[in-house]
Amino acid sequence: MGTFEWEALSKSGEKRKGEMEGSNPGMVLAQLRRQGLKNPSVKKKSAKALKGGKITEIEIVVFTRQLATMVGAGLPLVSCFDLAARGAENRTLQEVTLRVKADIEAGTTLTDAMVKEPAMFDELFINLVQAGEQSGILETVLNRLAVYKEKSAALKAKVKSAMTYPIAVLVIAFVITGVLMIFVVPTFAELFSSFGAELPMPTRIVIGISEWAQARWWLVLAVIGAGSWSFSNAYKKNKQFHYQMDKLALKLPVFGNILRKSSVARFARTFGTMIAAGTPILDSLENVAKTAGNKVVEEAVMNSRSSISEGRTLTEPLAASGIFPPMVTQMIGIGESTGNLEVMLEKVADFYEAEVDRAVDSLTALLEPLILVILGVLIGGLVVAMYMPIFQMGAVVS
Repeated sequence: MGTFEWEALSKSGEKRKGEMEGSNPGMVLAQLRRQGLKNPSVKKKSAKALKGGKITEIEIVVFTRQLATMVGAGLPLVSCFDLAARGAENRTLQEVTLRVKADIEAGTTLTDAMVKEPAMFDELFINLVQAGEQSGILETVLNRLAVYKEKSAALKAKVKSAMTYPIAVLVIAFVITGVLMIFVVPTFAELFSSFGAELPMPTRIVIGISEWAQARWWLVLAVIGAGSWSFSNAYKKNKQFHYQMDKLALKLPVFGNILRKSSVARFARTFGTMIAAGTPILDSLENVAKTAGNKVVEEAVMNSRSSISEGRTLTEPLAASGIFPPMVTQMIGIGESTGNLEVMLEKVADFYEAEVDRAVDSLTALLEPLILVILGVLIGGLVVAMYMPIFQMGAVVS
């Protein structure tokens, strides 16, 4: 299937144009003639208008909201996916959407059609849609799914910004320091060599570091590259290392608090969305564990799943994990006993998402002066060390 642009004349002679899906130009021409249009001309839509590549999380969020809105308006699923494909700016997204549309036209259920596209629809998405199809509340489920995706993306962006800002500043500081050491300090060292006097200790230390960096800069880059690759590889492939790093992350000062709150918010939002969609609680917990984003949280959720399957409560293993604050386990316990678990989970998610917002804002306010001090000491210290001999010379001359 492809997208074709067409032009034709109506029965009254009025010029018309548009776009149509088809496997070839002949099929599109035949369809236009059946509609009573005269002198049709067809050309394949230029691929340059669309960018390809990976489907981003934001694009999935927008697609989910569009699909929920169109289904809520009463449009057939085929029309929903056709309109979504026409509005897609990502070629990969357009192709996936058209494949799902073709499967639905062929009589496949929406769930089965989405299962074929794991690059766009994760297990959570598919399970919720399946629950909505089976219970006849697809519109409600899609709306909940759209809210979930929007909230989840916003939370992830907040946490990412909290982690990225200090790292980016420190990397820039490292690069600036490297440039000064390799290119600027040697110029001063060459100038000072003609002084014939002993240089101040700070200046000698900086020049010594500069000479070492000039001779071994490749070693520094190799160590950083090898270390980053080794860490990334171990984190992906070594389950025990992954678990210990996730455990350590939750214990970090300030950052650990943000990660913990975001994990609680994600757990509550995902679990509440699945329960509200009518997904069985054991299946819901399994999906929640897979989307936890932290191995320690995943373990706590799976322990809770085992607890429920053995006839015990959900809250005991959550409380024992030490991840979930008492307020959270108490609210979940109340939800269990009153039959309003999804309502309590939604309240927990709203509260902790707001807590993450406040924590990130506080972290930014704290880091800004701290980073300025670090940069001032680092860069300012280098500048002072390089100018100390010149200051001494000026004192001698005067």
